[in-house]
This record gives sequence, C-alpha cells and structure tokens, in this order.
Amino acid sequence: MKLSCQTFHSDNQGTWLVWLHGLLGKGGDWLPTVDACEHYPSLVIDLPGHGNSAGITVAGGFTEMEELLSATLSEYQIDDYCLIGYSLGGRIAMYHAIHSNYKGLRGLLVEGGNPGLLSQKERDVRLQHDRHWAQRFRQESIEAVLADWYQQPVFADLTMAQRKQLIHHRSKNRGKNIADMLENTSLGVQPYLIPDLQQMTIPFSYLCGENDHKFQSIARQYTLPLKIIPQVGHNAHYGNPAAFSAAVNHFLSLFG
Repeated sequence: MKLSCQTFHSDNQGTWLVWLHGLLGKGGDWLPTVDACEHYPSLVIDLPGHGNSAGITVAGGFTEMEELLSATLSEYQIDDYCLIGYSLGGRIAMYHAIHSNYKGLRGLLVEGGNPGLLSQKERDVRLQHDRHWAQRFRQESIEAVLADWYQQPVFADLTMAQRKQLIHHRSKNRGKNIADMLENTSLGVQPYLIPDLQQMTIPFSYLCGENDHKFQSIARQYTLPLKIIPQVGHNAHYGNPAAFSAAVNHFLSLFG
C-alpha cells in the first residue's frame, strides 16, 4: 500500500522535495510553496485519513506510518530527497529521519513539529488530551469541533477571517478519519526524538513563525537549528508563504 501523492516539476533533475502536511490538512496546502521551489521536483503527499488518502488508517502508529512513507518513496523511485513537514507532518519527518532504513535522505526541514515528550507522565496526559478531541471528532459535527480547535493557544495569532477560512476548508474532512489519525499518531505515542536529532549529520532546519512562542521555546530549549519566519504564528507557510518559501530555498541552496 502507498499514500496518495501528486508530483510537480518532475522534469527537473536532482534532489526531490517531499512535502508532509499537518493534521486536518492536505497535500495541496503546500502548492504556493511548491511553486516557489520550482527548480526542484516535488512529491506532495496526502497523509492517512486526509485528502485522497482518507481511506488509509495507520493502526500501527509511527512504525506503520514510516513503512507507508518509505513504500511511497520506493513506488516513485525517489532515493535522493529532502523531507519538509508541518506540525504532524514535521513529527513524521523527524521520525523517518531517525528510524527509517530507507536510503537517500539529504535534508530535513521541520515547521512547528514537536520532537517529543520526555516523561511517560507527559505522554499519558497528552494521549488523554488527544483522545478527548478524537471523541469529539467522532461524535460531533466537524464544523463545531473545528470552531473550538482553532481557539487553542497555538492558533492565537489567527485573525477571525483566517480562522473562518480554515474552518471552511478543514470541514471537508471526515471526523472519524481525523480522530483515527489523531489517536494513532498522538504526541503521547511518539518517541522522544531529541537525542537522535542532536546527533544527525544531514542538514536540518527548524522553522517557526515569529509569533509561535511555544515552538520557538522548544527549539531553544534543545538547541535545534531555529529559523524564524516573520509576522506569523504556528502555520507559517499559510500565513507568510513568500517568506517561508525563501527560507526553504535558502536551506536547499546550502546543499542542493
């Protein structure tokens, strides 16, 4: 089995850019940035439970997710690539960079992805938190749940218009599918990745919006290679695609 994908600029040679969106998103969220990185071939992936991969479930958590991602890369014969992931996609990208046996990863670019929780107590609390949201996604209308979802502190910088736009777009998801993915890839079941991230030898950049104080704090706490995207919060590529694309192209120029 492989994930649903689209390819862009595939006539170009060299390192592929592999794009992983966040929870509730879809591959198409990346298109403004993909177009701004037109000198590189791109593979834009729909994660399980989302977009055209909506029928795929990863009951085996990060291990199964990693197998699906590697199988997808193999299907497209991509063995020279850079992973770019936002939020959940960033967590999947970090896990892949550390735990995958698949060869050819040249760089890792993470936007607001949590590298993991140190204590089992923290993980248990987070899993309970995510299960609560999952129950709501299964039982309530998705519009009602999203109205509360985007009131969480990490989305505090959104304007009312941006919040309404996101709710409109994200309400196309199926609540059950989102609930399954939220539980199966919860931060509560994700390994603590910091020691391995700090020992990686491939190029690595950790992007955060200027107003995303939570993830800036995480990056500084663990001395991750932080790059600030101005005038935006957690969803930097959505809020300031021009600055985000410039940061991606700069990162790629260092080794591409």
